[in-house]
Amino acid sequence: MKAQRVELQATPAQVPLAETRFELTPRPITYAGNRVRLLVNGEEYFPQLLAAIDGARRSIWLETYIFADDNIGTRVAAALSAAASRGVSVKVLIDGYGGGDHARKLVRELGVQGVDARIYRPERWWRLERKLLRRLHRKMAVFDEALAFVGGINIIDDHNLPEGERGRLGPRFDFAVMCEGPIVAAIALASKRLWWTLSFVDPRKISGRLPMMSMQPRLSAFPDGVAASLLLRDNLRHRRAIERAYMVAIERSREDVVIANAYFLPGRRFRSALRDAAARGVRVRLLLQGRIEYAIQHFAQRALYGQLLGTGIEIYEYIPSYLHAKVAVVDERWATVGSSNIDPYSLLLAREANVVVYDATFGRQLRSVLEHAIAADAIQIKAQDYGRRSWLAKLRDWVAFGVLRFATAVIARGRIY
Repeated sequence: MKAQRVELQATPAQVPLAETRFELTPRPITYAGNRVRLLVNGEEYFPQLLAAIDGARRSIWLETYIFADDNIGTRVAAALSAAASRGVSVKVLIDGYGGGDHARKLVRELGVQGVDARIYRPERWWRLERKLLRRLHRKMAVFDEALAFVGGINIIDDHNLPEGERGRLGPRFDFAVMCEGPIVAAIALASKRLWWTLSFVDPRKISGRLPMMSMQPRLSAFPDGVAASLLLRDNLRHRRAIERAYMVAIERSREDVVIANAYFLPGRRFRSALRDAAARGVRVRLLLQGRIEYAIQHFAQRALYGQLLGTGIEIYEYIPSYLHAKVAVVDERWATVGSSNIDPYSLLLAREANVVVYDATFGRQLRSVLEHAIAADAIQIKAQDYGRRSWLAKLRDWVAFGVLRFATAVIARGRIY
């Protein structure tokens, strides 16, 4: 069964439609007839995820960067074990760096329960190499190849914060989407192919031939569904797919661009696209991290504020807790939710996954959540206040930016960002 060709109204933010086949290609394909539900924070995400695990009857594929040793991690692990015990094929992939020591312990425990759990690139600190930071940063789950989740939410409690801040700060601010319809076939294929690729690391686990797209009758398009695309980033065929999609949407914007991103260090072309949009009258708003989680990234990000503020771009910093969102809305008709930050790590090194939704209702919903956060939970960075920083603060920011830029060039084999 083939996907229906999507005929959208011609809008400036709309990406060109690809041919209507089911495949993973460097330029993403738009699938019609999907139901896509926005989930805000773990408060909305984990009840749906746990219900999907409990309801699975044939297969579960789950990928995550962090699988924490907390109450949420314990509940998800128990649900996965219960699914395996009733005959469901359960495959879990945890990043070796993000998962840490607990991931290795968890893989052993889940294995005893019948779950096929693996570590993606176990870290080996005694063998430093550029590949060390080529991590699995995407967060995806697929159930019975009929229901899928994609977003930025790890398997971790929203209130699992650094020592000294638990109970003092609010929950992490993050998003995911729950998908049904034809796009699930593409998400399932992405998980299967990564699993197949990992079999080359351990020949004992070779999984047969390269997985191809399969369509089941249950994935027929919903008459009231929306158009959506899956965007992947890896170091083979999809090196710039997510960045390119952002750039196309921004370049075609005419009214409004709202981006919420935890680590915002865009390259020159991305910054130029934002400035050009603001110059032609588009309202550009950035909701960024207001708390210091990683010092170098935080101060390097602030080094870029001057050139952005100088062209009329509005910058807001989220204060109540840590911003972990990786979302954007352009002219209502283009919205993305996923795992990719706009920084060198996500755009040049890590495996990432975003879903783009081409629907005004979904776009308005996401923009409404972001606008509420901007109005109620953020402080605006004014150009005049930014310009009055001390020379020491300016030096600190630019040193951090220089260090990060140099490290990116080394790790990404000379690709200055």
